[in-house]
Amino acid sequence: MISSILLAAAATVPATPAWNPTVGIIISISSLVMVLLSTRIEKPLVGPKFPILPISIPTFVAAMAFGHIVGVGIVLGLTNIGRL
Repeated sequence: MISSILLAAAATVPATPAWNPTVGIIISISSLVMVLLSTRIEKPLVGPKFPILPISIPTFVAAMAFGHIVGVGIVLGLTNIGRL
């Protein structure tokens, strides 16, 4: 039963690009944009402070995680339309 579900899911997976510097640059830029946008949230200084940026460590980690999610979405979208 489980193997048939996995086979059905495997048939619907789109083609994904191999890692290259363009993919890394896209994900890095999206993560940087999310860190910059995180300074605009209501309470970016809740928790231990980050020594360089005007945000806290939990805000930094959350912004980087969300930046990676957005970056992967951009990479998959560009791959789907044939630009990457």
